[in-house]
Amino acid sequence: MTTHRVLTTLGCALTAVLATAWSAAPPPQPGPPAVATTGAPAGRGPGATTILRTHDGLVRGADHDGYRTFDGMPYAAPPVGGLRWAPPHREAPWSGVRDATRPASACPQHAGEVPGGSTDEDCLHLNVTTPDGARPARPRPVVVWLHGGGFTTGAGSSYDAHRMATRGGVVVVTVNYRLGALGFLAHRGLPGSGTFGLADQQAALRWVRAEIGAFGGDAHDVTLAGESAGGYSVCAQLASPAAAGLFDRAIIESGPCTGRPDRPFAPSSVPLSTARATGAELAARAGCGSARDVMACLRRVDVSRLLAVQDTDQQPAYTTPLLPDEPAAAIAAGRFHRVPVLVGNNHDEGNGWAAGIVQAGNPVTPASWPDVAATFFPAPGRAKAIVREYPVHRTDGGTVFGAVIGDANFACPTARTGDLLAAHVPVRRYEFADEHAPPLTPGTPPFPLGAPHASELPYLFDLGGRPRELTAPQHRLADTMIDYWTRFARTGDPNGPSTPPWSERTVQSLAPDHVVPTGTARQRHHCAFWNALG
Repeated sequence: MTTHRVLTTLGCALTAVLATAWSAAPPPQPGPPAVATTGAPAGRGPGATTILRTHDGLVRGADHDGYRTFDGMPYAAPPVGGLRWAPPHREAPWSGVRDATRPASACPQHAGEVPGGSTDEDCLHLNVTTPDGARPARPRPVVVWLHGGGFTTGAGSSYDAHRMATRGGVVVVTVNYRLGALGFLAHRGLPGSGTFGLADQQAALRWVRAEIGAFGGDAHDVTLAGESAGGYSVCAQLASPAAAGLFDRAIIESGPCTGRPDRPFAPSSVPLSTARATGAELAARAGCGSARDVMACLRRVDVSRLLAVQDTDQQPAYTTPLLPDEPAAAIAAGRFHRVPVLVGNNHDEGNGWAAGIVQAGNPVTPASWPDVAATFFPAPGRAKAIVREYPVHRTDGGTVFGAVIGDANFACPTARTGDLLAAHVPVRRYEFADEHAPPLTPGTPPFPLGAPHASELPYLFDLGGRPRELTAPQHRLADTMIDYWTRFARTGDPNGPSTPPWSERTVQSLAPDHVVPTGTARQRHHCAFWNALG
């Protein structure tokens, strides 16, 4: 295995470790369901429920203190048997009342964010969180959340959205979509190749347009939001002709639309030809490479076997019907859905990966730094240029390595994404900069991580249903961020009377008691250097 593949694998392994930070505890067993009339609360106390009517049938959700949840609702038929590697099909209506008081299975993945992993392909479900009370006089804005996880891990149920729903007065929908080879396999002659997971996201958005009114949401006021792979998914949906009319605003967190496969830490996409080559390799490893009907053979392979032989690195495919162009190219050409966008990154995106690689026995010292740089940027001359731009001294190797990862993969591509979008639509830009953000994993890192990848998430969600320990200033920052995000979802403008002004011309730096505009983010992240390096 090449050094590049070793270090990339270490980085992917760290992603899985980070995912455990929001592993959901087993859902509590609900009490006996209370009887309720359609659309009416069933009363308060343990086990209180609410029944609502959707087009597919009745669903029973759970009442909480100030909010309601409807978990594990199907938005498409189970993609099993002949529907494995098929575009999502509509779920069949049901009779009686469907229980929606607990999450359904996550899509198949290795253990990590999902304790014990999952091998259940019946996973195309979503979760709705809505403020409590009678049906509002006016329908509420809707935020549809796409989880991250490198297109191989994650679950909508990991994101407890009750703070966003109650403080912001919005309906929040969190979505499962097919992952790994089950979501992004490509094979010649297979309709939907390389984009099944993206097609699932569109099916969920169609469900929202059709059904969210029953939950008090406004079907014509939908913001599509996501982080990391979820953020890049938002980019893909902006560029997908098939997503036309499915959402009205977009939020992209740490998933720049200009991600590139040669910079392996940020999500990206690949041409269909590359995805087909990856699919052929998977078929061979699964024992189906020489089968007369490769897809029929693969559909008989057990899920656990597919998980064992799939690549740890997975990307959607472009030059496909769903995604005709690479998102960056489509956005640069102005071929994307014209909706307002909120986009940003974290100040220290790369520090988590750098720390994991250092802890795995790869120290970054003045002597080793040139080799490490050459490993990740093997093109002639690039490593020497990086070492000159980012010199390593005796004790700062880890943070310098983290800065290179973060600047090259996230901060500067995010700045470029904002520029491309702003040529056509209103754009608000942010940088999450809490240098003392609560750690996402236990243990002591080899150097302070600052505000690494995913560290903004506990300010918006209770990951795994467990609130992070925040200081009073951090709680205020969390409230400010939720206010910004939900006002943007309501009007396309995050500004309001209780928050610092946010201009379209600058980047809003988000730090406890220090929410201010900054015009120096590009300089801090060496973006002129990375733009010149290519």
